[in-house]
Amino acid sequence: MTERAVAAAVAVARAHGLTVTDPVVLADGINLVVHLRPAPVVARVATYLPLVRPDPARAQRRDLLLAAALSSAGAPVLRPTDLLPPGPHTEGGSSIAFWQWVEVLPERPTAEVAGRTLADLLTVLASVDPGWSGEPLDTPLEDLAGFARHGVGLGAPADLVARTAELTERLRPLLGGDVQPLHGDAHPGNLLATPAGWVWADLEDTALGPRGWDVACLRHTQRLDGQAAVDAMPDPMTDEELRPFLLLRRLHATAWWFPHAARVPADLPLARARLAEAVREVGAALG
Repeated sequence: MTERAVAAAVAVARAHGLTVTDPVVLADGINLVVHLRPAPVVARVATYLPLVRPDPARAQRRDLLLAAALSSAGAPVLRPTDLLPPGPHTEGGSSIAFWQWVEVLPERPTAEVAGRTLADLLTVLASVDPGWSGEPLDTPLEDLAGFARHGVGLGAPADLVARTAELTERLRPLLGGDVQPLHGDAHPGNLLATPAGWVWADLEDTALGPRGWDVACLRHTQRLDGQAAVDAMPDPMTDEELRPFLLLRRLHATAWWFPHAARVPADLPLARARLAEAVREVGAALG
């Protein structure tokens, strides 16, 4: 699949006049990310994403449009390329988006940096037109609906898939608040150090919704002290305020372990264990 995805990205780039002689894979996960060297262009190819999200082009389109709007507003985000139409393109059965290449430094954000930069991003997000519309939190809710349909086929126990769907429906009416564009997956792994400073990447999970969803994504992270990161924001939300978003994030993040396990079958037992734990914890929290 990796070879086919690279070949598809290279074919589209060359068809638009780019010279690509040395493509280098930067990441190979739910999406494949490849630097189309020597061109300063990065392709993001939906590989395992369609296992839960059947229309990856919609997510890529939202990502590209919102990133362009944020960039125009001066927000530090990765930008779509202007060396070819950024997409999304379809080639060889894959959906592909194209981005500007930036040098990524090895530095990782501290909790204070993550909280401060997310607060700044949310401020800009509240003021931009993303160029698309949707129901509040449609991305995580539709992803979980996709997991309800396809989770058993991905190796999840049927009873846990059904219980996840039930808990999602119980959470749905609790997810209130003022609606604005969101990053959608605001964990520190999507905050990159570059020579120009910290840059937010991967808006592919973006949606309209309450800011509590993005704050919960940061609070939920295991990559650093999520509580300290939220506390570093100028208007930190409490865990009680974040409670329904944290519970939804728990289910959503766990569901994505199964497309990962389709790529790395040895991790399927871990995915099942994580799902059982998440269902137990969310069920207990909801009573």
